[in-house]
Amino acid sequence: MATIRGGSRHGVVLEDGSLHCEYYDSRRCGSCTIIETPYHQQVAHKRARVAALLEPLAPDLRWLPGVESRPTAFRTKAKMVVAGTVDAPTIGILDAHGEGQDLRECPLYPPALAAAFPHLAAFVTRARLEPYSVPHRRGELKHVLVTLAPDGDLMVRWVLRSTEALSRIRKHLPWLVAQLPQLSVASVNVQSEHKAILEGERETVLTDRDTLTMTVNGFDLHVRPQSFFQTNTDVAASLYRQAAAWIDEAAPAHLWDLYCGVGGFALHTAASGRPVTGVEASAQAVASARRTRDDRLAAGDTAMEHVSFVTDDAVAWAVRQADAAQAVVVNPPRRGLGEELSRWLDGSGASTVIYSSCNPDTLARDVAWMPSFVAREARLFDMFPHTTHGEVAVVLARH
Repeated sequence: MATIRGGSRHGVVLEDGSLHCEYYDSRRCGSCTIIETPYHQQVAHKRARVAALLEPLAPDLRWLPGVESRPTAFRTKAKMVVAGTVDAPTIGILDAHGEGQDLRECPLYPPALAAAFPHLAAFVTRARLEPYSVPHRRGELKHVLVTLAPDGDLMVRWVLRSTEALSRIRKHLPWLVAQLPQLSVASVNVQSEHKAILEGERETVLTDRDTLTMTVNGFDLHVRPQSFFQTNTDVAASLYRQAAAWIDEAAPAHLWDLYCGVGGFALHTAASGRPVTGVEASAQAVASARRTRDDRLAAGDTAMEHVSFVTDDAVAWAVRQADAAQAVVVNPPRRGLGEELSRWLDGSGASTVIYSSCNPDTLARDVAWMPSFVAREARLFDMFPHTTHGEVAVVLARH
């Protein structure tokens, strides 16, 4: 029996590759639904499920070796529910009765991230932030969201029911920074509804810095508080490298990156003289992508000269174009591309589509709506060990 990376007393990796977790064994948390399955088997089962869905559409699909994650200490983003009381807060999840279950020593978090939780709990008490009670529908603080950058910097976001506690958070923030010198970005998000929604639209940044720098494969990606970024940075880096390799092989004259987020795929696949257009509905994410592009331009990276980013709905933007680029990278949310965009791409002039999917069912559905393409090569990227979720990237080429 080997102690997990990070040394949490709540989890150990067993000799067969499965993870023993005290939170799971005591039924305080059931989030890792396949934690008792040896890790290599988890990855094999995930790939087999996607392969079964795609096999009728692509019987000759070639699978590259799956990209595995560390089985522990891999999550660089924590989405923690705050419950309990001001003087005894819990940071973790809610049980079936809406009561807090503290998961500060969850073995999925790297030590640098887990070390922040005690200080954040103390801050709840110091700033008198009343945890929101779901059963009683009262209180202010709903969640604390923490992101860890590769260089150790942290972004902390407090999700509140209102702005009632905003002044107290501002007042006591210097104390928290003294405890956590690596805290670089702090903000307050307001989510006033009594619904199972993680965050609201209103965000107030409380620090001089408004972006966290996530350095991935040498690219400094700037992540703002409301920008999406993968929770498993190491595996995301492998995904970007693989997409870049596939694009280099296809050598398109022009490339689109739809649902581009902070620009990870677009920036990795840029090449000198190749126009690349990233499209994303989030204005914050587009601003981050442009900042990374501009930084690299200033550093002399000529591949960025023809990279542009557009704030728009990916579907609406694409179908307004006269034709598609030669290659299109798509990374949609779990709902997938949908019929309109899938069929539009099928009838377009695109010769290569790289589809990165977190939902095998919508991936297979969308591929079926693109009969002019065939899936040639695929790879599983295990972003979420111990769950049935995974990321799959597929190269689609014209028949």
